[in-house]
Parts: sequence; C-alpha cells; structure tokens
Amino acid sequence: MTGLSLDAAQLDRYSRHIIMDEIGPAGQKRLLDASILCIGAGGLGSPILQYLAAAGVGTIGIADNDVVERSNLQRQVIHGDPDVGRSKVDSAREFIERQNPDVTVEPHETRVTEANIEGLLAEYDIVVDGSDNFATRYLVNDACTLAGVPFAHGAILRFEGQVTTFEANENGPCYRCLFPEAPEPGTVPDCATAGVLGVLPGTVGCIQATEAIKLALDYGETLDGRMVFYDATDMTFEEIRIEPRPDCPICGDGGIESIHDVEYEQTCAI
Repeated sequence: MTGLSLDAAQLDRYSRHIIMDEIGPAGQKRLLDASILCIGAGGLGSPILQYLAAAGVGTIGIADNDVVERSNLQRQVIHGDPDVGRSKVDSAREFIERQNPDVTVEPHETRVTEANIEGLLAEYDIVVDGSDNFATRYLVNDACTLAGVPFAHGAILRFEGQVTTFEANENGPCYRCLFPEAPEPGTVPDCATAGVLGVLPGTVGCIQATEAIKLALDYGETLDGRMVFYDATDMTFEEIRIEPRPDCPICGDGGIESIHDVEYEQTCAI
C-alpha cells in the first residue's frame, strides 16, 4: 500500500491516470473517494455508468425503475439480450461489478420523485442526469440547485443532443434560466415516437461522464454557463451561453425554497 492507499492492482489499473500530472495518485484517490448518482440506466446512463466505473469512481448510485426491453439494446450498451425483462439497475449493477471490483454500486430501483430526491441527493457529491422526460429534468435541476449539488445534464432526440453542467454555485445559472418551464405535454416528441440514432447517447453521455469526473477531480473548466448542441447529421457542435436570470424562481430572486412548491407532472411550472 502507498501513502495514498492505492494497492498494486489499483496502481496497475489506473496507471494511465496516475502518470498524468493533472491527476496522479492523489487525483485517483479523489475519484475512488467520490460518490456520484446517475439518474437513468438507459441510453445516456449506459456510457455514463461505463466510464465512471472504468475511471474508478468509488461509489456509484443508479436510480431507475424501468426494465430492459429489446428495443433498448440498439443504444443501451451495458445491457444485453439475456437482460431483457430484468430491472435496469440490476443489469447495470452486474455490468459495473464485472468491469471494476473497486466500485461500490448502490442500486435505487425507483422513479425519482419529489418524495425521494432530497434523500437521494444527501448521499452523493455529484449527480449526472440521464433521464428521458421533462418532469425528471426539472426536478433534478430544482432539487440540485436548492441543495447546492452540482449536476451534468444531457438530452437526446433523433440525430441531436444537448449537454451542459450546472455547478449550483451562487453566481451560476440553472436549467430554468434557459428553459423556465417545460413545453406543453405532447408538443415535443420523445425517442419512443421520433426515434434516436443508436450511437448518439454514447457521444452525449461520454461528455456528461467527463464533466462529472472533472468535478470529482476539481480540475479544468466545466460547461457551467454554457450549453453544447451536437448534431450528428453534419457532425457539428454549437455552443450558447447561459446567463443567470435575476428573476429565476430557483437560482434567482424568485423566492422558491422547496421543490414541493412546484408541479412537475404537467408543465413543471412554479
């Protein structure tokens, strides 16, 4: 054992991290000590979980109440045909345990709601949102912002994706600064009705995992205050600034102090 408690197997496994001056043994120890909650174990959650585990994030929580369907397998790469019908958190847990025995996996086979999200956040340092619906996205934003928990956001549809990070600090924006309320139900299609390119969540999810690892290392500049839009059709990345809104009800002077003041199932409206 070294002074940083990395054994011989860990020194070998993470050697490409350890030889980097920006990470080194101390940075790898930070990753092993980190706890990250991934919301969703589907298209985005698959690459997020795979790379967080490979990097040696010591504790990974997985929150999902869905089961694996055969139509998932075109993009949800941590699940296989034998997993069809199984809960996604169980399938994901087994995948991670095979990949890296250093990781403690905490499965939460539940839908993330107003009733449980505050308890979940209390257990983790960082959140990565791989959810596929507006209600959960706004709930994650509001709960993380109010609790001061940084989170990486991603969303995908057809050939396009978007990704950003909110560090939940006093001077930064939140998701509602850009999108104050969700669109009316039925006005925006989802992947089940509009489809999604199978490799698309790999690109977006990998960026989210990168952001989470940088947060855990406390190194580099995240996408806080910026959103990247990715179009796989012509392989372009466009970036927009997200400015804090003084009247934002969550991170500004709007006065909302609790997620229980918000209706999430319809328009995510204050």
